[in-house]
Amino acid sequence: MRDTSNLSASWSSSGRHRGSYSSAWIMGTTASAGSQPALVAPTHQTSHQGNSMAEDRSSLSSGSLQGLNIPNSKAKSIITNKVAPVVITYNCREEFQIHDSVLSDNYTVGKISDTMPEHYLVLGEFFMVQDVNSRADVLNTTGSYGAPNFRKAKGNYPLYGMGQPSLNGFKQVLQKLESEAYEEVIFFCVREEPIVFLRLDKDFVPYTPRRKENLHENLHHLKGGLRAEQLELSIRKELCDFAKLNENSFYVYNNIEHFKDEPQHVRIISEEDIHVTEEVYKRPLFSLPSHRYYRLPLPLEGAPMEEDFDAFVNVLRESPGLSVLRDRSRPLPALLFSCQEGVGRTNLGLILGALVLQNLQGAACTSREEDTQVNHQFQAIQNLINRLPKGQQVLDEVDRAIEMCSEMHNIKDAIYENKRKLDGIAEDYQIQGSSTKGYFLQRTLQSLERYFYLIVFNAYLHDQYPQLFAQSFSQWMCMNAWIYRLLGNIDRSELSAPASLVTDGSRILVSSEYLAPDLLGTAKEMRVSNFRRVLKTAVYGMAQPSSEAVSVVLSYLMDERRKHSSMLWVNLQEELILEGNGQMFTPREPVCVEQPIPVCVQNMQQLEVLELALKEEILRCEKWLEVTTEQEKQMRMLKSCLTLQELFAQQKKLHPGLTYHRIPFSDCCGPKEEVFDQLLEAMKSTLAEDPGSAFIFNCSDGKDRTTAAMVIATLTLWHFNGFPECGDEEIVSVPDAKYTKGEFEAVMQVVRVLPNGYRIKREVDMALDIVSETMTPMHYHLREIIICSYKQIKTAKTEAESQQLRLKSLQYLERYIYLILFNSYLHLEKKDSWRRPFSLWMHQVAARAGIYATLNQLGFPEFEAHKDSPLASLRYRWQQPSVHSLPIRGDFI
Repeated sequence: MRDTSNLSASWSSSGRHRGSYSSAWIMGTTASAGSQPALVAPTHQTSHQGNSMAEDRSSLSSGSLQGLNIPNSKAKSIITNKVAPVVITYNCREEFQIHDSVLSDNYTVGKISDTMPEHYLVLGEFFMVQDVNSRADVLNTTGSYGAPNFRKAKGNYPLYGMGQPSLNGFKQVLQKLESEAYEEVIFFCVREEPIVFLRLDKDFVPYTPRRKENLHENLHHLKGGLRAEQLELSIRKELCDFAKLNENSFYVYNNIEHFKDEPQHVRIISEEDIHVTEEVYKRPLFSLPSHRYYRLPLPLEGAPMEEDFDAFVNVLRESPGLSVLRDRSRPLPALLFSCQEGVGRTNLGLILGALVLQNLQGAACTSREEDTQVNHQFQAIQNLINRLPKGQQVLDEVDRAIEMCSEMHNIKDAIYENKRKLDGIAEDYQIQGSSTKGYFLQRTLQSLERYFYLIVFNAYLHDQYPQLFAQSFSQWMCMNAWIYRLLGNIDRSELSAPASLVTDGSRILVSSEYLAPDLLGTAKEMRVSNFRRVLKTAVYGMAQPSSEAVSVVLSYLMDERRKHSSMLWVNLQEELILEGNGQMFTPREPVCVEQPIPVCVQNMQQLEVLELALKEEILRCEKWLEVTTEQEKQMRMLKSCLTLQELFAQQKKLHPGLTYHRIPFSDCCGPKEEVFDQLLEAMKSTLAEDPGSAFIFNCSDGKDRTTAAMVIATLTLWHFNGFPECGDEEIVSVPDAKYTKGEFEAVMQVVRVLPNGYRIKREVDMALDIVSETMTPMHYHLREIIICSYKQIKTAKTEAESQQLRLKSLQYLERYIYLILFNSYLHLEKKDSWRRPFSLWMHQVAARAGIYATLNQLGFPEFEAHKDSPLASLRYRWQQPSVHSLPIRGDFI
């Protein structure tokens, strides 16, 4: 591809018209390539150097004149002035200005192959390709109904779907629906890509811009907030300009399979030869008042965004025929959905329409015959319907809607088909640098996510339709943020990863010493890295200890100086942990031993079962296994193994006052609401038996998760035993002092809402400071990590690194906010002895105060203008930490 220089011209009386090219004859606002271009020089030579006009001419760049090739049959002269050179034709009937300033502008040209002509590219990189070919019309309905794959959904609901019609085809579709005597037709174009309709014979045919690399794929995931309608107008403007430069014609492609007789010429005289989508679909409003049109972009894969559901609900709000207050003596409006081929996105739109009509008609929940495939339910879906009101009914209605609209595509079949292909790959292999298992896992997840959201949307309709949609779908989701937690754990493949992965060499064992450098220098005395205590409280933290280290720590806590008779030990790890030959190990992938492999479990028993299976496999195989220790990689035969449960069961026999809990806590993230519940309940039970109990926490390295748990424990103990006095606020004179004090806008927005919010924040800050003082050599303080992680975004070398740092800064910011919320909960619910769990308080109280709405648009507005970053939303930020860069070892559950 190459760029061409631009010249621009306009009538001197009509302002500037941008965009044009070399070898172009400019005629008013039109231009065409001259067949025999000749360079035209000014007829008036510069003879008076003092003359201002002469000065203008002398200042005119020679490039401007040489770049202008004008047919000598038309040009009489070029006169310069202070604005721009003027071209006058021989018949003196036309006068034009050539603007030197637009030489910096350029259109791009390119060609499909060396054997094809070069021509201008739309939006600088795209070729215009006929939108739908005849092979896409599987139902063969274009001739009879006007659109490919035109069909009515099964049953009695007025639901119709189709592929992309031409202008005449769309008129034919409307005539068909009009003959069915519908009083109202609501049409949804569910395409997100731009489409323009070019005049061809007596019709307007749809074309779309596509990249050379994949001429079969439309534009998706438009960046910068661009809407398809905006792009369509830009494309039309460019096509008109291009045609003017090429004798009123432009190249398009109709046959991209064999490229026979390609490209084709399309004649374009003016903008009237090109229609945009809005013109095709809205103009019938003037002849058919009952017709209404909406652009509702839906994704090719996965579930629609919350704002897409909101847009659909807005249509329901403003449609009297779809209101619960409608006149039931009148027929329902017909709902018509259309995408490119009338399959995937049209099918999704039809299902949404079916759910609406089912709720509107109050469809009775009828029993259905159980399908063997349906019985093989995904755990994520089962968890969802278990928590939704009338969950089974909501699910059954969705299944009926899917079946009703399944003539061209079945969403549930797509899930099982992708899962079947995923399970059928015995050995993972790479295609164009991507994992095949990863590809089909992603497809399975997207299909399942779409099904998940349809169930959620139906639950929303159950709740909000009778209330006339008092809440938008986005607002309702924030009020039920637990749904995002379930969605974040939709991938449970690691639960089925076989224990033999370690014994067959697919995974290796990595020692705790390797993962937890002893920055605090405690390993020699306590036999565990980074052991520490919170000042004036019985709260302790450390890295993952071995059985020897546990014994040493317990003896330390029970000695004559400390005299603790009761101790609560909480392990925060969500990975598999095993003691082998007296050393602690965790399985990792050999290609990235630093990356954890979290196991998403519903209860601790699942983790214990997996660890027990790993232990039994290692002892059974009696093989030398590859392990990574603090010093180097080694081969070891593990003759003795203990799970964590067995390790602490042994210690409890020696120390009866010990209570052990496993409460998985995700690294970096804000703790899940249930983690606060479990920690508080464990501490309450322990303190009820012995107010002088000690509390010990550990994660892999004793740093991130351990620190957060120690802060939670410290705040809890202060509520039991009384708060220490807060000293005067320290005056900090360092860069970003405001933010090292935690005064981020998102934080302060929450603080202002909470009763006594400023005091509550100060108490959390005091707990953070006291806990951080125990680990100074580790250079770890939550408030400082937030600002430091954000600042590192600017120095990131890749986009992936930048996104990872952005996610990290937002997750730590969220953790800080959650600690403040938890302290507020402890204050407000203390009078009832915290009988209501924190998770329920967040749902019943904090959500209504708008806390989840704040967390759903989390960011740093003090540093940057609002960015449309997916990471700002709960939906994306709460997803399970990505392990897609690692090989997929288990089956999708």
